[in-house]
Amino acid sequence: MPDRGGGPAGPRIRVGRPSRRARTLLMTLGVLAVLGMAFTMFAGFWTDWLWYRSVHYSSVFTTTLWTRIGLFFVFGLLMAAAVGFNVWLAHRMRPPLSAMSVEQQSLDRYRMGIAPYKKWLLCGITAVVGLIAGASAAGQWRTWLMWVNGVPFHQSDPQFHLDVSFYAFDLPWYRFLLGFGFAATVLSLIAAALTHYLYGGLRVTSPGARATAAATGHLSALLGVFVALKAVAYWLDRYGLAVKSSDFRATGNWTGLRYVDANAYLPAKTILFCIAVICALLFFATLWRRTWQLPVIGFGLMVLSAILIGGLYPAIVQKFQVQPNEQAKEAPYVAKNIKATREAYGIDDATVTEYAGTSATKDKSTLRDDVDRTASIRILDPNIVSPTFQQLQQIRNYYTFPNNLDVDRYSKDGKVQDTVIGLRELNLAGIPKKNWINNHFRYTHGYGVVAAKGTEADSNGQPVFTESDLPSSGQLPTYQQRIYYGEKTTTYSIVGGPQKEIDYSDNNGEKTTSYQEKSGVSLSSPVNRAAYAVAFGEPQILYSGAIGEGSRILYNRTPKERVEAVAPWLTIDGDAYPAVVNGHIQWIVDAYTTTNGYPYASRTTLGDTTADSLTAGNNSRAVVAQQNQVNYIRNSVKATVDAYTGEVNLYQWDTQDPVLKTWMKAFPGTVKPKADISRDLMDHLRYPQDLFKVQRELLTRYHVQDAQTFLSGSEVWQVPDDPTNKSGNAVPPYYLTMKMPDQGSQAFSLTTTFTPNGRDNLSAFMAVDSQAGTPDYGQIRILKLPTSTTVGGPKQVQSQFNSNSQQNIAEFVRLIRGGDSEIEYGNLLTVPLDGGLLYVEPVYVRGGQLKYPLLRKVLVTYGGATAFEDTLDQALDKVFGTSGAQPPPGTGTTNPPASSNPTVQQALKDAQKAFDESQAALKGPQIDWQAYGKAQKDLQDALKRAEEAQAKASKSSGKNGGGGG
Repeated sequence: MPDRGGGPAGPRIRVGRPSRRARTLLMTLGVLAVLGMAFTMFAGFWTDWLWYRSVHYSSVFTTTLWTRIGLFFVFGLLMAAAVGFNVWLAHRMRPPLSAMSVEQQSLDRYRMGIAPYKKWLLCGITAVVGLIAGASAAGQWRTWLMWVNGVPFHQSDPQFHLDVSFYAFDLPWYRFLLGFGFAATVLSLIAAALTHYLYGGLRVTSPGARATAAATGHLSALLGVFVALKAVAYWLDRYGLAVKSSDFRATGNWTGLRYVDANAYLPAKTILFCIAVICALLFFATLWRRTWQLPVIGFGLMVLSAILIGGLYPAIVQKFQVQPNEQAKEAPYVAKNIKATREAYGIDDATVTEYAGTSATKDKSTLRDDVDRTASIRILDPNIVSPTFQQLQQIRNYYTFPNNLDVDRYSKDGKVQDTVIGLRELNLAGIPKKNWINNHFRYTHGYGVVAAKGTEADSNGQPVFTESDLPSSGQLPTYQQRIYYGEKTTTYSIVGGPQKEIDYSDNNGEKTTSYQEKSGVSLSSPVNRAAYAVAFGEPQILYSGAIGEGSRILYNRTPKERVEAVAPWLTIDGDAYPAVVNGHIQWIVDAYTTTNGYPYASRTTLGDTTADSLTAGNNSRAVVAQQNQVNYIRNSVKATVDAYTGEVNLYQWDTQDPVLKTWMKAFPGTVKPKADISRDLMDHLRYPQDLFKVQRELLTRYHVQDAQTFLSGSEVWQVPDDPTNKSGNAVPPYYLTMKMPDQGSQAFSLTTTFTPNGRDNLSAFMAVDSQAGTPDYGQIRILKLPTSTTVGGPKQVQSQFNSNSQQNIAEFVRLIRGGDSEIEYGNLLTVPLDGGLLYVEPVYVRGGQLKYPLLRKVLVTYGGATAFEDTLDQALDKVFGTSGAQPPPGTGTTNPPASSNPTVQQALKDAQKAFDESQAALKGPQIDWQAYGKAQKDLQDALKRAEEAQAKASKSSGKNGGGGG
């Protein structure tokens, strides 16, 4: 058969239909692909449900799920209905005959092409816009739950006198509804206009009228709806001024109304609202008049008014009324901002007391005993000694400690002791042989608490452990030592089945165990195994023989992950800390409720205000909610996570917080009452660091309550940089048991310092009572130093330490660094004492034969006197000029008086010898720390013998003198 195209004939290739076998194979592959995708989606949903059920918070999962589904379908259907209805209406209003023009002839081809598929096309368009709108609405589940469950604050804003709950709970939901209305109207308008154009209702180039009467009425009504929504937006904008953020030249970040807002923007928004309502009515009037003249005039008037009234007029008021007399105009509004900000951040009860900064006591020796009564000075820095814990107490390579240890309190013989504590957590990087079985079945948990006294170090500079070794033993009561949940435990483990786990190792070899609790999810069901094999991308879970009866999978194992999962409406503190409570290791997690809708309260970015030198670099301390901007925060929940069972408990801490009450209504039964906190747990709760850091940042400005002073900026402070390192980041706050001047006894406190803006001298000292369960818990006290005198700040004190030639500090540093070692400065602690400020800083040495830091010296300064000694007591004795255990000649301290007593003379000779030996140990090419430690111990023993002999001789002399009289 010749080729119809006129070309040369060639061989024809017939393409037949695929064979039945091929069709069956393709159909089978298609079905399997669909089933695979469906099961993948099901696996994610099913594993989430199983996990929430395993931690007994299934109501959180179901409430969140049904809220999302409800919002998805309601707003998805509304959007689909709005767009679909307007497309249908535009199609129904199409003119019966289209004009004869090139434009319409071209459109006829499109109309004929889509005619057989009109219904399908309409369904497809509405389905797409509905899915997009539904997905967007589902993400607003928090906004919906807060609106529907909101409780009043019983506090009103000063401008509109509405309850704060309107701004925190209602206004965000109204804004969402308004945004949804705008989106639905605009999409409907576009869809209707395209339909009218396609079917001839709108013409661009055709002769005659540009739009039919029906199209004019339809589009005018939609434009009327849009303008009406704009009127609502203007009305809501009036209230939005109370929570609006802006840059204010006098104060920086600003939230709330200023003079120009109250006297220009607010009236302008009201006028624009009225104009928009009139303009909307003009658009609706076209349904009867069928002309665009009046709506176009009205719309132009609205645009012109927005430019003149909403833009130009406020600029004129700002330029000619506010700027010439800014402080007087803005002072009333600044006063409102100060009051609201202090209330919103919980700093309204902070007390500011004038403090001299220098001691009036002439005889400083009388203050020596006051130091011990004022503070239990912690010389063990939890942010430095982690490598020491690691070296001395790791025991096995598959254990590790966090980079930053924690400070807690434990009682011994009725006396509370500041304690540095860390857990021996699992470190998979250190297991001898890595494979799937070892990683997930054999090495599953850490073991034991390691704790040390915070106020002591032994003669070698090592921590004085109160709980140590493996299994751990010491002063702590008996407790479950296995750690299945921890900050370092980031992978899943499968426990409780036929495969035994390594418990710990000692001289007798490995000890094995099998997990006995019901934590985690059972893998007995094939469906569960298949779901986790898909969810974790690990097919061996499906068929491995190591999984059997009783096997359970543990995951989401860090305390932060678990609390965030069961309470997704909370903001979690960056530092969970462990405590031994009622026979179990409990991770204690501080959690916050926040909002950015508190009227007049200035906003802060949590990620910025909670950053310090401990969150920089490779440190393990986390930063809270990096970009989360808030202007209200409360430590409303204390949470615990059991390190063995993984059980999560949420306790109501702030019983007055309306935001927490709102979430408790939304998720009933998830938060336990405060009364359920046990006495043992209460003893370990403390004031959270991240809240304190947010508050101290605000208090750099908002310690001032006078509006005029606030506007002048003369009293602005700053948080100083950490002087102990070169990171350039803020100094972290420090926990310390101490007594402020107005307190009768010591209290566990969180402390920080302030310096004037742009200067390094000290401007204030701040402490908050951190002892939970006491009447003063949360009380912020600020000691404000006079501006007329200069008191050294942390950076200046550190510089004085480094440059002090009288105490041989520079020589010591040179010798250490010359011996291939490094100096590490510990936390620079500040203690108010008798009107002055006592600074104490431990000095650690790392290097040489040792790869971990040891406490070698203690720096102390007070009232211009500085000491650099081996122990805290020696340094305090020297600074305050008191007698006691004094070093021999050459140490920079006063010698004890000579005595004819041979015992005293021999002891002093021994002391001098020991001192010389310690100095010789430091001056070698490689510092001999073992010899140095031994010499220091010999020195202390010799001085003790001399002191005892002198005391005995004095006592004997007194008796003889009395008898002779």
